[in-house]
Amino acid sequence: MPNRMADQFLNTIRWAHFSTLDLVRRAQGNFCAQLGFGPNEAPFKVIDRGGFWCLRHYTGDDRPAQPSLLIVAAPIKRPYIWDLVPFASAVRHCLRQSLQVYLLEWLPAVPSGGNNGIAQYVSAVSHCALTVAGRSAGANPFLIGHSLGGTLAAISAILTRDAIRGLVLLSAPLCFRASDSHFRDNLVSLVPLDLSEQEPFPGSLLTHMSALASPETFVWSRLRDAATSATDPQAMEVHARVERWALDEAALPGKLVHQIIAWLYRDNRLCRGTLEIDGVRVSPANFSAPTLAVANVTDEVAPVVSMKPFLEAMPNSTARLIEYAGDTGVALQHLAILLGREAHERVWPEIIGWVRSHA
Repeated sequence: MPNRMADQFLNTIRWAHFSTLDLVRRAQGNFCAQLGFGPNEAPFKVIDRGGFWCLRHYTGDDRPAQPSLLIVAAPIKRPYIWDLVPFASAVRHCLRQSLQVYLLEWLPAVPSGGNNGIAQYVSAVSHCALTVAGRSAGANPFLIGHSLGGTLAAISAILTRDAIRGLVLLSAPLCFRASDSHFRDNLVSLVPLDLSEQEPFPGSLLTHMSALASPETFVWSRLRDAATSATDPQAMEVHARVERWALDEAALPGKLVHQIIAWLYRDNRLCRGTLEIDGVRVSPANFSAPTLAVANVTDEVAPVVSMKPFLEAMPNSTARLIEYAGDTGVALQHLAILLGREAHERVWPEIIGWVRSHA
């Protein structure tokens, strides 16, 4: 009993420290925003909401737009990384191609907000897909997700295949086999098995864990990117805005973090086909919707080996994989597909073409 009380005391101190650090980092981000490095988002309306999410519709112009894309934002940090600045915006790229663009935004976790896990998050994705279909004369949307947003989109797509037209996965970790990724192995070793599910998980704590799991990705490569961007004003602006975005911490539900680490990263249940959501088995072998995946070969957070086995497990060869070599001026290579100049010039036209060909 004394040991348990001591552990609880230390956990309380730990959460308090990193929750305070969240506030400090957000204050630093607000100061950077006052210097002109804040988000510069396209107009949108919130058309639906739940207890821990809201659904955006980007208004664009009045031209008819089809098909519909439902962006599933990553639950880590804020979703405006999809629309950081007009010349480096995945959202505006899609709007310029006359697509209907929706975005599912996750609200920061609060103690009174409910302890939501993977089941609740994928249920929200499915709900929003049906909402978008209802606004599009019954035409199902394409789900598109980046990072853990792509992971959640994939799980939801498998569970509600009939609610979507296709799936686009951008640097989304799907397979978590031991020794495939130093980031995966180090993150699993850093997170204790008895991680609390009861309290919101401070965003800054996850930031520190990620930096410890891969200092090359989250520290040294960022410094190199700043140096190589110094003579390119546009690249330097994107880099500075990403650094500001990285300060905009958001707490996550403890239950969600615990399940992502334990079920996905440690046990690899999704790729192995042993993940169960509300009693239903989730496996890539049971998913045959058109799927496009994009992997940055320089990204350690979601390397090619974290995506390819999932795609190969799908039946009927319905999946396509695009590999590209990353960009300069994006701070983090994990974000390059959303922000990079090469990504917007070469990869996004392929994404849009693939969507249209399956619409």
